[in-house]
Amino acid sequence: MSAQKNVVIVDAYTPTRRLAPEFHKAGYQVVRVQSTPEPPLVYQTNFDLSPYAANIVHTGDLDATVRAVAAYEPAVVVAGGELGVELTDQISEAMGLLTNGTALSAARRDKYVQIEALRAAGLRATRQLLVTDAEQLAQWHRDLGGRVVVKPIRSAAGDGVSFCATPEESVAGYRAALGAENIFSTRNEAVVAQEYLVGPEYIVDTVSRDGQHHVTDIWKYEKITANGILDLTTGIRLLPRYGEAQLAVVPYAFEVLDALGISHGAAHLEIKLTPDGPCLVEAGARMAGLDIPFYSQQSIGEAQLEWIVDAYVRPERFAARWKDDYQLQRHFVSAMTVSAVDAKLRSYPLLPVVERLESLYDIRPIVAPGGTLRPTVDDMTCPLVINLTHPVEEVVVRDFGTIRYLDGPAFYELAEEA
Repeated sequence: MSAQKNVVIVDAYTPTRRLAPEFHKAGYQVVRVQSTPEPPLVYQTNFDLSPYAANIVHTGDLDATVRAVAAYEPAVVVAGGELGVELTDQISEAMGLLTNGTALSAARRDKYVQIEALRAAGLRATRQLLVTDAEQLAQWHRDLGGRVVVKPIRSAAGDGVSFCATPEESVAGYRAALGAENIFSTRNEAVVAQEYLVGPEYIVDTVSRDGQHHVTDIWKYEKITANGILDLTTGIRLLPRYGEAQLAVVPYAFEVLDALGISHGAAHLEIKLTPDGPCLVEAGARMAGLDIPFYSQQSIGEAQLEWIVDAYVRPERFAARWKDDYQLQRHFVSAMTVSAVDAKLRSYPLLPVVERLESLYDIRPIVAPGGTLRPTVDDMTCPLVINLTHPVEEVVVRDFGTIRYLDGPAFYELAEEA
């Protein structure tokens, strides 16, 4: 019997690096499990392993990985990222620990199966097609009419997503996505086509224990049309716990959690509020990415990070306060700039203007001077993230509008072509 208390996080990478320290504060060592022999493309950075007591690399042999994990006698196994959701379910179930189980694992990762699980539960679900060939897709789009969204069944961050106005565009999106390498360094084995949902899109982040669901934060996407992308994200704005939209999307979000079998742990749901009511875009059975939990900490005082620890290793604390609603202490917008070019970047000449914004929190260059800009088509091709926070909402709204005004060709000084 180990004297040291341990927890396991599957696929802790840079986006979820802040979770291990929260478990440390609660008195637990953290063992990291990597679900693939090599880190996928999206995570190929110099990730710091020093916060982890051990690093177990899963090579495909579940029994061997379970034995390696069991040596640390963990209290719980937690998903650190999207890629690790299914392995988390497998390990936790095999070890008899707190688990969402494997029966609905596919519905928590496969975007087609996910929507069908909602439909089977009687929830509002988008019309969709698991594409088998180009002609089938073209005919389905003709019959459906309107716009269609084509995307891989197992990617993330907008990777491989196409917004298609015509059957010909849908077929082109399908052919571009099928077989392409995605951000998780696997080939897209299948593609789903879905009706385009009209309406504002919201993030609902939650943490659950024993089927009791707590909302940690709610955000609204800010979008524009650019670079051939109909709904290109240019920011996310933190909302109060209550409002007209929140009253519509939160009860639906809880029903989605139940339909997907998410009884324990974090979830990140993206929901559109259509004229017919809320409808899921997609859900992840893990904490939010894009450093959203950290942003929420700055504005609320706590976020998914603390609530995950409570749900897994301080269940009595979770049970005592899961019905408590979060309160905004500061407003927050994370703004994302949009490049229209494929070129080497010399500098951001208007950055001094941004640095003088009253609500500026920090600036995070994704493409630093000397790097290469790409036309922004998803989260992975955003060149610069600018975070804003202030006690007064109007100040944040004004400064976000200023960033949108500044973010044009003059925002980027390009290097001279050789």
